[in-house]
Amino acid sequence: MLSRLTRPQAVAVCALPVVALLATAAFAPLPFSVAQPGMTANVLGENKGTQVITVSGAPTRRTSGQLRMTTIEATGPDAHVSLGDVVDGWFATDRAVLPRDAVYPSGDNVKEIERHNAEQMKQSQDAATQAALKYLGVNDKNVKVTLKLADVGGPSAGLLFTLGIIDKLGGDGSGGDLTGGRTVAGTGTISADGRVGAVGGVALKTQAARRDGATVFLVPKAECADARSELPKGLRLVPVTSLKGAVSALVALEKGKSPVPSC
Repeated sequence: MLSRLTRPQAVAVCALPVVALLATAAFAPLPFSVAQPGMTANVLGENKGTQVITVSGAPTRRTSGQLRMTTIEATGPDAHVSLGDVVDGWFATDRAVLPRDAVYPSGDNVKEIERHNAEQMKQSQDAATQAALKYLGVNDKNVKVTLKLADVGGPSAGLLFTLGIIDKLGGDGSGGDLTGGRTVAGTGTISADGRVGAVGGVALKTQAARRDGATVFLVPKAECADARSELPKGLRLVPVTSLKGAVSALVALEKGKSPVPSC
């Protein structure tokens, strides 16, 4: 026989499973990654004691500014991300909660992910070399470009690699630095024909760039809104869609004559 419950008793009994569910959800792993600003590296200089860009078969020029590629750091594919982590990351300005599949589209196996990222980095470096030499009108049979960047994977450094090669081989076309002596940072993929593609995580990358001294940030035009969302004070956004446009914007910024695009 079922005994009759008073209303307060019924509410209390119903609340027990709800509390249990909330407690479980608070500690259960969720399919998200928490990301934060990562390291940056000057592609015109050294990273961990190794020159990032090395050119043989053609004279190179001494550069004075910096071109800093940017990264984000995210919790690993097998990391335990709880509801509490997601809530904290949602309200923090220096962190972002991202779907795990968006951060690790190649799966959950760490070795598989590392291999995938390394392949993307190699493809990005090859495309950057082709795009830079094509832009400069240099025969790739006579010039060898080697790109090395330890512990970084993926394609998002492509644009900065390309600009770095151009700066070392040709500068702004009149003997000056593409950077104008500034610390310029940025992100974006590059294709062999010079198209710049979106990458994700730009709001965190702008923070990494400003932290490391950048005053100008090159961002794929399609990601302007994301870049503006948490833009650090003192960092100027320059939207780009192509290598030609990126070079033109930097030259305009250096010379102080032509209008410089902005987000």
